[in-house]
Amino acid sequence: MSNNISPGKIHLHARDMSCRRGDRTIFSGVGFQVSGGEALMVRGANGSGKSSLLMCLAGILPAGGDISWTRGDSNLPESDRLEMLHFIGHLNAIKNELTLAENLQFWSAMSGGEHSRITDALEQANLAGLGTYKAGHLSAGQRHRLSLARLLVTPRPIWLLDEPSSALDRQGDRWVAALIARHMNSGGLAIVATHLPIALDMNAKMRTLELENV
Repeated sequence: MSNNISPGKIHLHARDMSCRRGDRTIFSGVGFQVSGGEALMVRGANGSGKSSLLMCLAGILPAGGDISWTRGDSNLPESDRLEMLHFIGHLNAIKNELTLAENLQFWSAMSGGEHSRITDALEQANLAGLGTYKAGHLSAGQRHRLSLARLLVTPRPIWLLDEPSSALDRQGDRWVAALIARHMNSGGLAIVATHLPIALDMNAKMRTLELENV
């Protein structure tokens, strides 16, 4: 269900990437490449900087090094890139006082999505029939599914996902793997921080980046 916003394959090339938070170096000397149609799995122990790397790529934290985003033969301006990505982190931004459908309507309005996709997104997230329920009544797994459902409401070509399988059962794990695979098959790019294996198809174009504690 992901569609590229504009023509040309997106490519990310990071060289000697680093991240500092205050006086602490989170990681340094990191390099990788990933393109549309591929996934980069970022692995490492707790504290190695997996979440920080995603936050750097999302523009939330400053990053050092040479980080080059291109689309086709042209550089991808930061303003365009930020409008082309989804960042799903540990803070799910779910508003407990709103219903599930209202949460998706809010995210859709904020990101230029289509309200017509909400019913299908809830169904795919195994939340069908719960659209009128208050989000504050959801279990941890259901909240995580709702957070991931925003990927379906507003298709964007760049996904930055932090532990997308957390709090999910095996069925949820398979759903996440299918979501990422479908995104890749449509030309999307996914960078996934995870300590759990995600069972993508053996033919999927998947790269791995191992981070080490500094």
